[in-house]
Amino acid sequence: MTTSADVHDVRDPELPGRLLTIERDALLPLLRSRPDADFALPVAACPGWSVRDMLAHCSAALIRVVENRFEKGVFSPECNDRDIAERADWTNDRIVGELERGMTEAGPVIARAGGVLDAVALGEWVHAGDARTTFGTPGAYAGSGLPEALALLATITRERGHVPLHADLDDLDEPLKLGEASGARPPGRYIGDAATLVRLYAGRPLDGAAGYELAGVEPAELNIFGG
Repeated sequence: MTTSADVHDVRDPELPGRLLTIERDALLPLLRSRPDADFALPVAACPGWSVRDMLAHCSAALIRVVENRFEKGVFSPECNDRDIAERADWTNDRIVGELERGMTEAGPVIARAGGVLDAVALGEWVHAGDARTTFGTPGAYAGSGLPEALALLATITRERGHVPLHADLDDLDEPLKLGEASGARPPGRYIGDAATLVRLYAGRPLDGAAGYELAGVEPAELNIFGG
């Protein structure tokens, strides 16, 4: 169990990098243990993408951060499709290797960016959950990086002025406060496990998710990635 003391009210610039490092050490051995056929599996959370496509997107996004390549339209669906197409002839091992480099080197760049790239790190962690879900591997949207992911989610939703929510999580000893408590709207309330909360904020399918209670806010209002 973690406590709310792990979730800070001010931005921790090192937090995205820590999350990426923790997830790198957990995800890369999993990916390298899977047969090539598994990389062709469709990802339900990302319609039209295989696991390979999703990983190519993840590695390309991180390398763009590392190399400071942010042309107009970066991270748009069109840009993502181009990044995936550019890696069409790569082996799965090469894509995983690039992903490892990105997860290792992007943290300091994100830290210096002042918050505008924090969601990239959280998105990478969520996509790791997408891979686990596709493989049927336990720990999707949870695992060793969960405390850091929740802290980063709290920071991102606060800085974006997102709808306020108080979450009573099975995984925390005290409520987690998300979004901006401006007083203009009373906070919504969530009761349930952290993995399901992450699914809601990431716009992921809830099939097979644990039961939860949500009041004062609609599920669609929580989605921070759009779509």
